[in-house]
Amino acid sequence: MNNNIYAAPNAEIQDLELQNQQNYELAGFWRRFAASIVDGILIILVTLPLSYLFFGGAFFADTKPFILGPMDFVINYILPFVIIIAFWKMKSATPGKMLLGIKIINANNDGQPSTGQFIGRYFAYILSAVVLMLGYLWMLWDKRKQTWHDKLARTLVVRTR
Repeated sequence: MNNNIYAAPNAEIQDLELQNQQNYELAGFWRRFAASIVDGILIILVTLPLSYLFFGGAFFADTKPFILGPMDFVINYILPFVIIIAFWKMKSATPGKMLLGIKIINANNDGQPSTGQFIGRYFAYILSAVVLMLGYLWMLWDKRKQTWHDKLARTLVVRTR
């Protein structure tokens, strides 16, 4: 059996049971990695010009503080959060995920995750990155190809094509 196909578990596994008992092809590491690169580039294409517009060359100074002020926080932290959550809510995917043919589903009922799951997933990215990116690499060993942020938010990333 192809280990990229996830068959919904039996009723004995209560927390992970998929209600509709459908099969999904789980998104692999390289597809997800490429989607995150695309998304990162797109976020930079939005935030970098805005940062330059508000701060000029000071934004690129070697001695700049971690955050230049409230506007820097809004542009480089709040705006990406809002953009990503909005795409997840509307499409269950960011532009990178859509381009690579993958989307996020609720691991418990194979539907769209709730807003709370999306917000938790976003902030759990930090945990996935903290220990040498182990949380992202975890999917390489996980039978459901879940990263730590997927596990914490109870989501799966599946192929759409």
